[in-house]
This record gives sequence, structure tokens and C-alpha cells, in this order.
Amino acid sequence: MDHLFSPYQIKGLQLKNRVVMPPMCQYSVTNKDGIATDWHYVHYVSRAIGGASLIIIEMTDVEPDGRITDYDLGLWSDEHVPALKRIIDACHQHGAKVGIQIAHAGRKAQDAKEPVAPSAIPFDEKSKTPRALTTEEVKEMVEKFRLAAQRAIKAGVDVIELHGAHGYLIHQFTSAFTNKRTDEYGQELTKFGKEVIKAVKGEMPEDMPLIIRISGREYVEGGYGIDEAIEFSREFQKAGVDMFHISAGGEGPIAAEGRPGTHVAYQVPLARAIKQALNVPVIAVGRLDEPGLANSVIGNEDADLVAVGRAMLRNPYWALEAATILHKEILIPRQYDRGFPRR
Repeated sequence: MDHLFSPYQIKGLQLKNRVVMPPMCQYSVTNKDGIATDWHYVHYVSRAIGGASLIIIEMTDVEPDGRITDYDLGLWSDEHVPALKRIIDACHQHGAKVGIQIAHAGRKAQDAKEPVAPSAIPFDEKSKTPRALTTEEVKEMVEKFRLAAQRAIKAGVDVIELHGAHGYLIHQFTSAFTNKRTDEYGQELTKFGKEVIKAVKGEMPEDMPLIIRISGREYVEGGYGIDEAIEFSREFQKAGVDMFHISAGGEGPIAAEGRPGTHVAYQVPLARAIKQALNVPVIAVGRLDEPGLANSVIGNEDADLVAVGRAMLRNPYWALEAATILHKEILIPRQYDRGFPRR
């Protein structure tokens, strides 16, 4: 029976267990040039040593004004490749596979002088009003995603994740809440996302899977729910997505009646719904910190992989400790072996 520490394979990606470190922005590029630093090296490599099978490098942006802040990672230049390659190579030495989340913040680009978006709608009353992209600029944005994917592959990634969740640019195009365009990219809300998927897939090796992170529901008044998420995910699947990473929200200020729960595993039903409706592999995320709970998500076939975020920020060796608690076999680095109970 599958469990949290059973191996998993999708296309050419072979994982030693089901534990994923999800992308979590570090806001630590002190030179503001988008180039990964020693902080990023220690941050990611320590989780590889700590037993995670797949590490997804944080939101990495396709142009300078696509960053949430100027302290974010970038992939708009070949100058970004060597520092990422250093991190990826080191993670590989410790048995982890590495992905990267390619993205554009759109109207949520806080430090951009003039953010861009599908439509000129600010995120909230404190945010800058974005400029609506022209149709030609949207097509140019697709090319920026393609070039970023090309650089990610040069850096040695094992998988690519597109950020289509949390109110960032792909999500902004997909949602009727933020896309009020009248051109082809407004008439068909999935068009931008599908074009990005196809462009990125065109750069990827045939056996490399493509993941997209989506918000399975929105929390604004009138936002879409899981049924709509299933429908646009079906379109993304047809365009070439191999696996879905299911989160929720982020598109705007939360409506009073739409506030999400704070209980553990509150997003797992969304992952289960996508998995069952599309017969597609999914990653579940959201307060899955307790090893027994994470294990049950796999054992109950609610998801294929489990992303452990905040708990892995607190403890780089979460996977090693979880395996010990669950009495599952995992390779403990010999330098740390005496720190774990004999199995």
C-alpha cells in the first residue's frame, strides 16, 4: 500500500518518497538582481539533506517587474542560471529532485513602478492600479515564460511548476474576477494559461513533467468554486499539464462570508476533487504538518504527493523525523544517524 515514504514516478521523474517542499518566497535577494544567494543555497540544500524527495524552488519571475518584491528570484537573464545550478547540483548530491516555480506577479507586483495585469483593477485600496497589457504584450509575456523555462532547464531542474494560483498573473487571466478584457484573452479565460503551458512544454524534455499550481477556489465575493476550477484545469490538462498542485485563494481581499477554515488539511478536499474529476496526479498542500495526517492523505489516495511548507521552515529535517515517527525506512545521513532512534 502506498504511504508517505513509498517511491513515486511520473513520466521520467522518480521520487524516493512523497514529501515535497513547496515553493515559499524567501525575499532574500539582497542585491535586488534576482540572483540566488548563499541564503538560498543553505535553505534548499538543507531540506535535501533533510529527506524531502522533491524541492520546488520559490516563485522565480520572468521579468524584473514581475516580482512580488525586488528581493525575489528571477529568470529573465542567463546571469541567473549559475547560482541556481549550484543549488540544484548540491540538492541532487543528497538524493533530492528539484523543480522551480516560474511566475509573474501581475497586479501583485508591489515594487513595480507600474504593475501590469489583464485589466486595470488594483488588488485592494492600498495597491497601485495596474496597467492592462495590450494584446501584443500578452503574446510577448508568453515568450518570457518560454525563455525562463529554457533557462531553468539549463540550470538542471527535474521538473517545472507554473504558478497559476494565489492571484498572480496566470490566475489573474483565468479568473473572471480579475479578467475583464474584451480581446481574445478575455473571451477565452484559459487562453493565456494554455499558451504559456504549450510554450513551456516546447522547451522541456519529453519525459519531464509539467506541474501547475492552481487555486481550487477563490475567497472573494462572486469568486469561482471547485466546479469552475475543475473545468479550467481540464483545459490546462489538455494543453499539457501533467500534475496539479492544489492550493486556494489569493486573488483579492477575502469576503467575510468566504473566509477559509483554519483546520488542518482544509485544502485536501480540493485536491481530491481535481484528482478524481480529471484522473490526474495532484499535490496536496495546506496545514499537513503532522506526519500521520500527511501519511493518511497518501494512504487514502486523496493525493499523490504531499507538500509540507511551514513545518519544513521550522524543521529542515521534517521528513527524517516523520519517517522515524511512522516507523518507515529512510536513509539517514551518516553524520546525523546517532540523532535518530534506531529503527
